[in-house]
Amino acid sequence: MAGKKIRVLIVDDHAIVREGLKLILERQPDISVVGEAGNGTEAVDKAAELKPDVIVMDIVMPVMTGLEATRIIHQSNPGIQILILTAHEEEDYVTRILQAGATGYMLKKDDSEQLLSAIRALSRGESFLDPSVTKTIIRTFTAYKSIPYSSVKDRELTDREVEVLRLIASGHTNNQIADKLQISVKTVDTHRGNIAAKLDIHSRVDLAKYAIKKGLISLKE
Repeated sequence: MAGKKIRVLIVDDHAIVREGLKLILERQPDISVVGEAGNGTEAVDKAAELKPDVIVMDIVMPVMTGLEATRIIHQSNPGIQILILTAHEEEDYVTRILQAGATGYMLKKDDSEQLLSAIRALSRGESFLDPSVTKTIIRTFTAYKSIPYSSVKDRELTDREVEVLRLIASGHTNNQIADKLQISVKTVDTHRGNIAAKLDIHSRVDLAKYAIKKGLISLKE
């Protein structure tokens, strides 16, 4: 018997974009598009009516922006996961939209496989951040007071796991980490799983926040 489908609401002011996204999503056996909206006001109304699992949201729209719609939806329906899909990667957009309650941020230049991965990640309660905007997240949280390195050891991370954490949070891919540390990608995956289990942190966004709080990374890296 098939499992429950991920219910998705598409929000974009361009009909052709909505149609394209719908075609991509409805080809997937585990995803169902339950509605569409052309502006932020419609998004708020449809979110309240349909209670989707994930909303794919544009930022720049008439009547009400995606930023304001995200804030309202997150406050009234915090269980709905919001994935921002936009052409904008400027720091101001990224920081404000994540502070408003979005749990995912990706760019329209990304491919459909990444979009599907993002929707599935959000449906599992995880976050998803396009790697190209990771540095923006780092800039957002540099105001956090650094905590001495020794406190990281309180969570029983090994020296190697701290190295891997630092590189993950700095925006390196698993392949790049493997090359830099001269270990296999499988070993990187193992370290990453151990880090997630020990810290109970499972997304790149939250790992970046944690690493900054602990003083493990800075904008110079």
